[in-house]
Amino acid sequence: PALQAMGHDVSAMSLIQEPSLLGIPNTSYQVAKATVQGDMHPWVGGVNEAVMRGEAVAKVLQAWVAQGHKPDVVIGHSGWGEMLFVKDILPHARVISFCEYYYKQFGADVAFDPEFTKMPAAPHAANSHVRNMHLTMSLLNSDVGVAPTSWQASLFPQGLRERMQVIHEGIDTNALKPAEDVWVKLGRQDKVFRRGDEIVTFVNRNLEPMRGYHQFMRALPEIQATRPNARIVIVGGDGVSYGPKLAEGTYKARYLNEVKAKLDMSRIHFVSRIPYATLNKLLQVSAAHVYLTYPFVLSWSMLEAMSLGALVIGSKTPPVEEVITHQHNGLLVDFFSPQDIAQAVCSALQSPQAYTGLRAQARQTIIERYDFDTVAVPAYQRLLSA
Repeated sequence: PALQAMGHDVSAMSLIQEPSLLGIPNTSYQVAKATVQGDMHPWVGGVNEAVMRGEAVAKVLQAWVAQGHKPDVVIGHSGWGEMLFVKDILPHARVISFCEYYYKQFGADVAFDPEFTKMPAAPHAANSHVRNMHLTMSLLNSDVGVAPTSWQASLFPQGLRERMQVIHEGIDTNALKPAEDVWVKLGRQDKVFRRGDEIVTFVNRNLEPMRGYHQFMRALPEIQATRPNARIVIVGGDGVSYGPKLAEGTYKARYLNEVKAKLDMSRIHFVSRIPYATLNKLLQVSAAHVYLTYPFVLSWSMLEAMSLGALVIGSKTPPVEEVITHQHNGLLVDFFSPQDIAQAVCSALQSPQAYTGLRAQARQTIIERYDFDTVAVPAYQRLLSA
């Protein structure tokens, strides 16, 4: 939409069956159902699906060209294969691949948490290389790659890293800003949460170990025992976004049941998923916002919480450390220490005025490094005109 507003002719192509996306004309493409033929190795199922997605996009591009529509620039996500053959159909276009994640045998999410995984033995550790096949090919068939953070870019091998730039998608800091006179009521609950209350927030798309849900739940007994007025608001679904699913039940229930006997459930509010505007109000009233993650893709929610002036208590893991400096614009805690998490939360609740400066600096960090209008859009403009 920002490029369209500047006068560019912008079209979208996606799996979404809608005629437009945010006012951009959208063409949907259909991916044939993946089939396994002969003795195909089980590791290459993802590669097979990526090629089929790339083929589906290529067919739409060929139809566009036949109709006289020849884009000068194509920007797309390299994660699922759609960018594989773009350059073959549009050799004169500037092709930009969004490079979200490069799988690693070590040093990232694999085997980070010993509670769930052990380092895979060779040759099974090489499966990560297979998962990177279409990512590598997409980047090699592009003019430039874009990663949203420096840490995510650092996962790519040096030869590929040289073809990349770091540009975050941007945070709308004009819309996402602190508010003093704000309150929020969640669902059917009678309780109204206001700024100044001892509200502890935890937000995931889904409540799962990859985002530290298990460690946060283990911190709650100490938080409740120390701060009898604290209310815990947990936002997130019951499914799994990242990592393996449980054979039975949900992570949400497993880790709640682990500590439930030690908790006052009247002061813990599971609100599942909530509207975006409601989430923003919740983060505005938050006294302490806990964000934990494996070394993995950094969530927008953490950056948006900082823009909203929340005090973020983040895990001492590389994606978070790229943004948060301890005692400067937030607090960092040991991902594996529920006690460390609890102590940081209790300190924030006990002395909220002591952290006013950190909240202000958190917002300033987002304005200076991640603002949509003044950082992200100009960076993409430079990228398009290079």
